[in-house]
Amino acid sequence: MSLRLGDVAPNFTQDSTAGELNFYDWAGDSWVVLFSHPADFTPVCTTELGEVARLKGEFAKRNAKVIALSVDDTESHNGWVGDITETQGCAVNYPILSDADKKVATLYDMIHPNANPKVTVRTVFVIDPQKKVRLTITYPPATGRNFQEILRVLDSLQLTDDYSVATPVNWQDGEDVVVSPAISTEDAKAKFPKGVKEIKPYLRMTPQPNK
Repeated sequence: MSLRLGDVAPNFTQDSTAGELNFYDWAGDSWVVLFSHPADFTPVCTTELGEVARLKGEFAKRNAKVIALSVDDTESHNGWVGDITETQGCAVNYPILSDADKKVATLYDMIHPNANPKVTVRTVFVIDPQKKVRLTITYPPATGRNFQEILRVLDSLQLTDDYSVATPVNWQDGEDVVVSPAISTEDAKAKFPKGVKEIKPYLRMTPQPNK
């Protein structure tokens, strides 16, 4: 059964390139981006893991840890990371889970039999510090992911958790946000001193409150 938004992400203990890893202990009080890739020594995955390594500092700024997974074993992972370093110009600086027994892939429904029963699809989970699933995105194996979008989603989730706002289409950090429909315009003007622009009674914009 697939995980849905708001579900508790299952815990597990599994081998990885960083040794045996208990997911909850490793995650601690951080946000987590858990992403699966179909297989080691494949071209699209090589570019993806290199990009995540380059962006690790950006994730860290958002109190987020990153961790990858495929159904290959640790020996395979360790052999592949050299290729990633050589071709992408950045060493892999986060764990890659080894899931040869498909335990984690099964827990997180990362294998879609009608796509390919032997590998994991490109699934992304964003998990908050309370271990709740906050985002899921699934790509087909042939399509590489846009990890700038994952950073954008983290910005949105953290902002909207702390303020009574939502983020509109194509929003980027620093741009105007939507006032929650649960707040009256009068209350919104008191709550957001930078100003509230009423376009429609249900569509009110305000500058990003934490900028």
